[in-house]
Amino acid sequence: MQKQKAQKSRPRLIQAMLDAFSLPDLRKRILITVGVLVIFRILAHVPLPGADPNALTNFFGGNSAMSMLDLFSGGAFSNFSIVALGVYPFITATIIMQLLTPVIPKLQALSQEGEAGRNKINLISHWLTIPLAALSAWGMITMLNNYGVLYDGTDILTIATVIITVTAGTMLLVWMGEQITSYGIGNGVSIIIFGGIVATLPKMIYSGVETATNNWLGLLVFILLALAVTVLIVIFTEAQRRIPVQYTKTQIKSGRMYRSGGSTYIPLRVNTAGMIPLIFAMALVTLPATIGTFFMGNEANPNFWNNIVDTFTGHGGTAWDLLYWGIFFLFVLVAAFVYTRVVFEQQDLAGNLQRNGGFIPGIRPGKQTKQYLDTVIGRITWGGAFFLAFVAIMPFVISSLTGVNSIQLSAFSMLIVVGVALDTMKQIEAQLVMRKYDGFIK
Repeated sequence: MQKQKAQKSRPRLIQAMLDAFSLPDLRKRILITVGVLVIFRILAHVPLPGADPNALTNFFGGNSAMSMLDLFSGGAFSNFSIVALGVYPFITATIIMQLLTPVIPKLQALSQEGEAGRNKINLISHWLTIPLAALSAWGMITMLNNYGVLYDGTDILTIATVIITVTAGTMLLVWMGEQITSYGIGNGVSIIIFGGIVATLPKMIYSGVETATNNWLGLLVFILLALAVTVLIVIFTEAQRRIPVQYTKTQIKSGRMYRSGGSTYIPLRVNTAGMIPLIFAMALVTLPATIGTFFMGNEANPNFWNNIVDTFTGHGGTAWDLLYWGIFFLFVLVAAFVYTRVVFEQQDLAGNLQRNGGFIPGIRPGKQTKQYLDTVIGRITWGGAFFLAFVAIMPFVISSLTGVNSIQLSAFSMLIVVGVALDTMKQIEAQLVMRKYDGFIK
């Protein structure tokens, strides 16, 4: 009795975590997840040979074109570690396979074969990750060598060693992520990205507070706006349109036919595309700057390439900043609609409903159901697309309003951190509820 009273007096979140650790199998999953993250952070600080630490610090201090890659690696790229590329090549390979599946008939057929087909597509994604990682590693070496970061970057043995090591590091992280998915809590690859972002937050916050000592009001407004945007991200991440569905089931008993069924709903998310449109838009808008970083060191007139890099990373002056962020905003809008359409077509909701005896009340199965769902997803995508576009330009808006430029409030990092945290909490919640414990949410 006293134990139950003590449990009720504790905050719900604390009690849920205590309940989670009291269950042996759930505690094991949590500890495996934490253990893999600790190994990842250790690997992120194991440096590759041949780099000048001072030149490396100066390079990342003045070049924001590689910020997205460094974000996905959790700071491992700026450390020039053996896992410098993180899981970014695998994410790229997965996106490529998602885009090619509706186009290539064989891949489309595999996607319709259930779990076995998805496993084959996943295997192809793993094989595609290897050349992408090797190509990215070669580009990294070329870029760092142009900036004078490498001691002997032209040595063939150094190049081969770095490419093989970094590619192996990426595949190791992908394998570690799959271990989390199988034996831990949450989506493994997302958890690794999440761990890298969270690990870099204390350093970023400390440097931001240290440099903003003369602008405490701006820093306070910055914090309030950041909290408001976090709440907005949570709302849009969870927002969905529920489409009611009825199912009919035919049963034969004692030679007679009986019809029974049930009702449920299809949850259509407002932000179906997730953060993928941000990745597409960032890759496109920073492509000129990325190309420029390869030529800055060897160009006789480096001012041209310096201007290209500054303009397409949002550091070319007020007028160019507005142009950069405006283009970024439009690219995110377009990418959100395109990727949502690709994902929605792959799901084939209308076909699955018809095959399983389901229908939307008032809508005929088949073509009319597909048209109805297309109309609904098209309408709600406007909300998700404008939400993503706003989050994309959020760093520029907040820094302009507050004058705090030392803390980079990345749209990617906030979406990843909030999304992964919500997904992980839901999985723990499901485990607790299944064992008749109270979860995080009442």
